[in-house]
Amino acid sequence: MIDQPPDGLPRYRVLTGPDDETFCRRVSEALGLGFHLYGGPALTFNGERVIVAQALVWPSNAEE
Repeated sequence: MIDQPPDGLPRYRVLTGPDDETFCRRVSEALGLGFHLYGGPALTFNGERVIVAQALVWPSNAEE
């Protein structure tokens, strides 16, 4: 396991956006890099569409 996320990314990230294929691909890409989901998604409605937020964390050595 790599100690730090790739490309200088932070250990904790929150991805946000419309609940669509693009957002799902962004989360899937982060999972593919090695991030783990942190809790469940948060959803809201902006009057036009559903907006979702998902927190992700880079696993620490203690989690291995």
